[in-house]
Amino acid sequence: MIGSLEVECIIYDAHSLKEKRSVIKRVLVRASQEYNVAVSELDYQDLWQRTLLGFVTISSSKVSAEKELNRVLAFLDSFPEIEVTTNSFTWL
Repeated sequence: MIGSLEVECIIYDAHSLKEKRSVIKRVLVRASQEYNVAVSELDYQDLWQRTLLGFVTISSSKVSAEKELNRVLAFLDSFPEIEVTTNSFTWL
């Protein structure tokens, strides 16, 4: 089972693309190190307070893939500088 999670976020404390990229890089590196997911910034690369992040995991069952992606979502909520505005799961 392949599960993907797209998360749109606002980074209120970013006042430049450099500050935004600093936050995004920290989030993406930690997520890929701590969880069984591949990560990427999918959209809004040129906007300094908005981002769309993508996370993908592969598992033998939908339940374990969903658990891993929900753990990533909880991990994102632990960052005070990021506000998750929308998220969507896709299963293949």
